[in-house]
Amino acid sequence: MMSQLEKIGEECGVFAIYDPEADVARSTYYGLYALQHRGQESCGIAVCKNRDISYYKSMGLVNEVFTDEIIDKLDGTMAIGHVRYSTTGESLMENAQPLVLRYSKGNIAIAHNGNLVNSKRLIDDLSKGGAIFQTSTDTEAIAYMIARARLTTGSIENAVEQSIQHLYGAFSMVVMSAQKLIACRDPWGFRPLCMGRKGEAIIFASESCALDSIGAEFVRDLLPGEIVVVKDGIIKTIDTYVNKKPSSMCIFEYLYFARPDSCIEGQMAHDSRKLAGAFLAKEAPVEADVVIGVPDSGLSAAMGYSEESGIPYGLGFIKNKYIGRTFIQPQQSMRENSVRIKLNVLKSTVEGKRVVMVDDSIVRGTTSRRIVNLLRKAGATEVHVRSSAPPFLWPCYFGTDVPSRDQLVAVGRTNDEVCNLIGADSLAFLSMEALVQIAPSAKCGFCTGCFSGKYPFDIDEVSEKI
Repeated sequence: MMSQLEKIGEECGVFAIYDPEADVARSTYYGLYALQHRGQESCGIAVCKNRDISYYKSMGLVNEVFTDEIIDKLDGTMAIGHVRYSTTGESLMENAQPLVLRYSKGNIAIAHNGNLVNSKRLIDDLSKGGAIFQTSTDTEAIAYMIARARLTTGSIENAVEQSIQHLYGAFSMVVMSAQKLIACRDPWGFRPLCMGRKGEAIIFASESCALDSIGAEFVRDLLPGEIVVVKDGIIKTIDTYVNKKPSSMCIFEYLYFARPDSCIEGQMAHDSRKLAGAFLAKEAPVEADVVIGVPDSGLSAAMGYSEESGIPYGLGFIKNKYIGRTFIQPQQSMRENSVRIKLNVLKSTVEGKRVVMVDDSIVRGTTSRRIVNLLRKAGATEVHVRSSAPPFLWPCYFGTDVPSRDQLVAVGRTNDEVCNLIGADSLAFLSMEALVQIAPSAKCGFCTGCFSGKYPFDIDEVSEKI
């Protein structure tokens, strides 16, 4: 399901906390609220107290799902939380996370961000062994793998360690047992996951902005392949899979997914987007009167374009902040108006002017066409579209909801053809050469598969692995 503006769907967000003194459910609520941009379909919180795990989850936004009464009932010393955008599995209540399993060794709860390439093979194998799946998510397959491994290992962390060797793809996840909190990243490091502290509390989150939301101090990013275990406030790490695979952070985290104020692998997302805009100004200059950005991710890139080009930056759009991505348009006529409902042009900024419109990406092209049309109706004399991402040409297998190739506007079309399709006076995308330079402070490598078609491993070969 694409968003109202037919943008790329966000990934999920995870949060976990150990705190023997504070209200862990409320801290998790605030953390998930800060991560809401990563998923708006469902959310949930699981807590552990006296070895018992209780949870609450539902469809909807964090502030819609959780009331003070619900949070007060979720009492414990450990908690994990999740906000979901469906990349594997439908947008249904049973697919909401965290998943809580009760098995012979006790209870575990798991929340996961990412997508397994070999999930179908794993599910088939587990089903043949008697597993009955209640959801259509690969997260349940991971949970079963861990529960099965725990039957023959000495600890839950050893079960996680043993299971990881069978998981191919993206998974930044948090696991909670009766006594321990575990966080881990896949060996390629496709998805971000960081650790923070606040007094005696130890926190894990998809992005650093979630740490900021509860006043926690950022400690570090987890290493790709690292497993961090917390028991009674004592931290230990397992580095079996560290430095075993090429570092492959999703480059789109910097362009779109992450909140602008999040720091990922040492690089601020806002700075990356400004740098992308500056590269665009160098690569695709144009004579214009004003630079505007499409909210939200396009704003930082537009600032960068403006600063580099010397063309004034202006506020071009007013966004209706009270319409979430779950906003439903029941009729086709309403769908046609969806852009106008969510975005309105600030006429005084664009009327009678040559406009550079910077967006974070162009997917199908339909939204870009509608926004260009809105600008022209508001009196813009020229509209020059600049994308701070290269053209999408290939699918993503790791949890980014990139449509199939036949729906990508840049596949099979020249730049001029795409420009004509969206009704712009000119169109330019960020080059691949510039893309790999937008995060100079990042301490990681990148996956650019959806733009380049080059993935960190052979997709067909890995999809059959168990």
